[in-house]
Amino acid sequence: MDKLENQPCPFCGKNTLTLTEDEAEIPYFGNVFIFGMVCDNCKYSKSDVECEEMKDPTRYTLMIEKEEDMNIRVVKSSTATVRFPGLRMSVEPGADSEGFVSNVEGVIKRFEEIVEKERDLADEEDVRKSAKNLLKKIRKVKFGELPTKLIIEDPSGNSAIISEKAVLEKLKVKK
Repeated sequence: MDKLENQPCPFCGKNTLTLTEDEAEIPYFGNVFIFGMVCDNCKYSKSDVECEEMKDPTRYTLMIEKEEDMNIRVVKSSTATVRFPGLRMSVEPGADSEGFVSNVEGVIKRFEEIVEKERDLADEEDVRKSAKNLLKKIRKVKFGELPTKLIIEDPSGNSAIISEKAVLEKLKVKK
């Protein structure tokens, strides 16, 4: 892993930012670079994943049907959109979008944490109730009791769902 320390942080301006670059071989996907930056002062952090070779825009679809599906490897770049249409949840890429290498459970956990925060911070009872119901569904998905679909669309092609169950399609990019 390459590391560059004591760099200026884009947020607090102090020379406390550490930049990292690592390389990993992901079976059935290829060589990827994992970039990161973390500030020891203000705790700003950002990460991303890029493929070594250029890829076409992609859409991966995975039907999550059982608890074992939680272990399926997921590579998500900062340019990817992640959707769980059956749960009516999605995250679009933005300026602070992060890339990561995880598994299906890790992707679901990220959504679960957001819904938990929404539940805990909501002033309205109906918002709290809606969040609680969604959390019940998320937990059922995690235990293989509620089948749902995971879709990852990436115009850069730097994302993947590594499984024979995943359906890979070429993504039509709107211009």
